[in-house]
Amino acid sequence: MKKLYLSNSDKIIGGVCGGVAEYFEIDPTLIRLIAVIATVLTGFVGGIIIYIVAMIIIPKRPFF
Repeated sequence: MKKLYLSNSDKIIGGVCGGVAEYFEIDPTLIRLIAVIATVLTGFVGGIIIYIVAMIIIPKRPFF
């Protein structure tokens, strides 16, 4: 069973977009582009809050 984790290797700010891209096995640039568009369309505040909440909720990948 696949689990969603923050990306350790493909991150720019918190690893949320990289982790989502790893989970769905797609290019992280596409996820980042979707995130930026969603942030702009929600008036910046909504997208930023969603990203911060995702950073808090999504666990870090265990090292073992």
